[in-house]
Amino acid sequence: MPREKFKTLTEQMFYILLCLKTECYGMDILDKVPLMTEGRVHIGSGTLYNLLEQFLGEGFIRETKVEGRRRSYIITKAGADFLEKEYLRISSQARDYENMMRKDREE
Repeated sequence: MPREKFKTLTEQMFYILLCLKTECYGMDILDKVPLMTEGRVHIGSGTLYNLLEQFLGEGFIRETKVEGRRRSYIITKAGADFLEKEYLRISSQARDYENMMRKDREE
């Protein structure tokens, strides 16, 4: 069965939307994500621009400027709400892990 589109976010998707809290060009995102994650997450330019198009189609981001081939984007309310939902999902996973691991350490 195919994965439902945008049911959960990959790390790359999460960080792209997070970067777009402020207006950015695609190249800005390629620079920001490795800095934000201390080099743990990298996004290829093909992946980035494919995801930006998908996010535009879903209404999660919008274009703010077009200067030749350079386009800038910002997250929409729908995108921010979706990012928040994903953050809460990840946070609950971390809590579950902590609860189970703490329980194991106490036994």
